[in-house]
Amino acid sequence: QVQLVESGGGLVQPGGSLRLSCAASGIIFSIKTMGWYRQAPGKQRELVAAITSGGSTNYADSVKGRFTISRDNAKNTVYLQMNSLKPEDTAVHYCSGRVVTITTAYDYWGQGTQVTVSS
Repeated sequence: QVQLVESGGGLVQPGGSLRLSCAASGIIFSIKTMGWYRQAPGKQRELVAAITSGGSTNYADSVKGRFTISRDNAKNTVYLQMNSLKPEDTAVHYCSGRVVTITTAYDYWGQGTQVTVSS
């Protein structure tokens, strides 16, 4: 059984910073692309940032220059450093990873962590 568990969300003032972490556990052969998504109330889930196993990254235009995604392959963990946070960044943030096991490759999701940016 593979699980992805996020941590690091919370309440922060505009202009502040947060660092999200997402650790994968279970019988894992490798993890290909990992990503962070977010969903605000009444809106569709959207991609925030993604990173391949080789370290190539891509970001939503709305977070370029403010957010940085990184990963530690040895720990099966992906991070999202969020700086200069804005109220419009408020959302539940989810991590996802394409996990390769002995028998299959499948997209797993974490349970989500709330990020609230408010004064």
